[in-house]
Amino acid sequence: MQPIQLFDLASRQAEWLQARQEVVAGNIANANTPKYRAKDVTPFQAVLDNQNVAMARTNPAHLSGNDFSSSGNINVQEASLNQEIGVQESGNTVGLEDELSKSGEIKRQYSLNTALVSSFHRMMLMAVKQ
Repeated sequence: MQPIQLFDLASRQAEWLQARQEVVAGNIANANTPKYRAKDVTPFQAVLDNQNVAMARTNPAHLSGNDFSSSGNINVQEASLNQEIGVQESGNTVGLEDELSKSGEIKRQYSLNTALVSSFHRMMLMAVKQ
């Protein structure tokens, strides 16, 4: 029997979400700072690609899970320019609408992560009781 990697994967995603929230909060805090360049973290998929946690397929018709492999290095990089905002007169590239949207996305992802871990934990407890 193979060990269950869900808790490890969920923990890594929670770390990534925390790092992304810190970067987004920094962008919002510097929205009026002249020449500040908006930042973002590498996508979670890229973080997963740096590790060797492969997702398995139980049926050949399922989507390939070989794209996944878990995280370690979360890189902060300059965010791509929003075409609507662009570079403002002050040289700032932060778009508050984008940053607030990212913040909401982070909240939804964290809620999903927590719900999945909670459900899996309940399932494990029920299996142990049997």
